[in-house]
Amino acid sequence: MKFSFPDKSIVPPGSNISLKKNYDPAYKTNLHNKTDAAIRLQTDIERLANYQNILYAQNTYALLIIFQAMDAAGKDSTIKHVTSGVNPQGFQVFSFKEPSAEELDHDYLWQTTKALPERGRIGIFNRSYYEEVLVARVHPEMLKKQQLPHLPEEKKIWKQRFEEINNFEKHLVNNGVIILKFFLNVSKSEQKKRFLKRIEDPEKNWKFSDSDVRERAFWDDYMNAYEEVFNYTSTKWCPWYIIPADRKWFTRLTVANIICTKLQELNLQYPTVSEEHKQQLLQAKRILEQED
Repeated sequence: MKFSFPDKSIVPPGSNISLKKNYDPAYKTNLHNKTDAAIRLQTDIERLANYQNILYAQNTYALLIIFQAMDAAGKDSTIKHVTSGVNPQGFQVFSFKEPSAEELDHDYLWQTTKALPERGRIGIFNRSYYEEVLVARVHPEMLKKQQLPHLPEEKKIWKQRFEEINNFEKHLVNNGVIILKFFLNVSKSEQKKRFLKRIEDPEKNWKFSDSDVRERAFWDDYMNAYEEVFNYTSTKWCPWYIIPADRKWFTRLTVANIICTKLQELNLQYPTVSEEHKQQLLQAKRILEQED
């Protein structure tokens, strides 16, 4: 049975979705065991490695993959597993933290804009400019640090930023940057289990911070903020994918499949070699064959 990502993972542009009603964090389509999923994932890892080689050689498109999620949703492990077969020279991962003083002296898109992938490469953002309409919305005091010349009313600034982000992404797509946006949808109960595991396992203590629990208290606020993000910024040129994240093996498989499907749709081709270049290759071959 061929696996393909569930169509309902895509947020329809112009929709008004509810995470609680429309998206099940534990969904796993028709797959029932990790062994079968591991085999399918390995197939897509190999496909991705092949597509990445052609992407690099063609040097026309860049692929930007954005991951957003609540803490402990599995962003790091998903990135690690899905890209395990990719040539390190062909991709880069950026993890964005709280803006530095230098970054606060620029507009909110500057921090991530300077990290955009070059043509022929895959760039991964572990969190992104969307933090500016998520964390900053749940904690609006962050806006005061951004030294804005004027601060619109709270409701207006988010719609303004949604519009700016949509325009920014449209500009990137028009210029050959293909964007895939993934929200790893973990349930609050599953997050609790993973937090407890990090606390109880000494080798995972470093992953846990007391701020994780503090942010958990704002769960409903974050869900509301995410729903607004999806409703306003899932566009025809750059839709959001909401990925079930309570089962990590299914998360990885779905993400890998979507990436491979998108690259396949680009109809990537190795560069065509000119007749002159072919003659140069033949000449080089004759010289090499004549060597002792």
